Amino acid sequence: MSDSLSDLLGGRRGAIDATAPPVAFAAAWLVTGSIGLASAAALLVAVVVGALRLSRGEKVTAVLGGMLAVAVGALVVLYTGRAEDFFLIQLLTNIASALAWAVSIIIRRPLLGVVVGLLLGQRLRWRQDPDLLRAYSRASWVWVLLQYTLRTAVFGLLWWLGNVAALAIARVALSWPLVALVIAVSATVLRKSLPADHPGLRHPRLPAPAEPPVQQSGPPS
Repeated sequence: MSDSLSDLLGGRRGAIDATAPPVAFAAAWLVTGSIGLASAAALLVAVVVGALRLSRGEKVTAVLGGMLAVAVGALVVLYTGRAEDFFLIQLLTNIASALAWAVSIIIRRPLLGVVVGLLLGQRLRWRQDPDLLRAYSRASWVWVLLQYTLRTAVFGLLWWLGNVAALAIARVALSWPLVALVIAVSATVLRKSLPADHPGLRHPRLPAPAEPPVQQSGPPS
């Protein structure tokens, strides 16, 4: 199941692409000491990465979203004058993601199930399967704790310390390597949470449709 979940969620190439602009920013800042040049380097790399992603046939909206995140980071750091603030968007995004995933579990719409259900074309039909709902809820906690909470703690500490080099290293280490680990662990939790006879993620057990009541004819008058 870990392979199937990894195939569904994907993201290795996208995660690697997303780390290139922050690494370029940190490298340029460490070499030149100029926030302006570092921001320009990050934006240039973001444009190159965006062009490569478009050439691979990725959606324009996804590409523009990635470039917008880099642009916002550059604007923030140019405004504050603090190099570590380039990573502030990443910190805030992970805080918001941790809260969103936790709330989704509480309201019984775990986001892992929502995402996988959409990718499989099931929409929310999987919620009618109590076993899948329970499994997705448990597996979604892996994403809350192992990915978003861990990232928040690491990025928050390094941002508070103002360590730009360490922030760039953490940005790489906590991208695809962490995502791969989270996918593997959450897939294991999914598998162990489902009964042995369950047909799997692609085949939710839907309740049988209710049979119409049998019309009983009364005695002839």
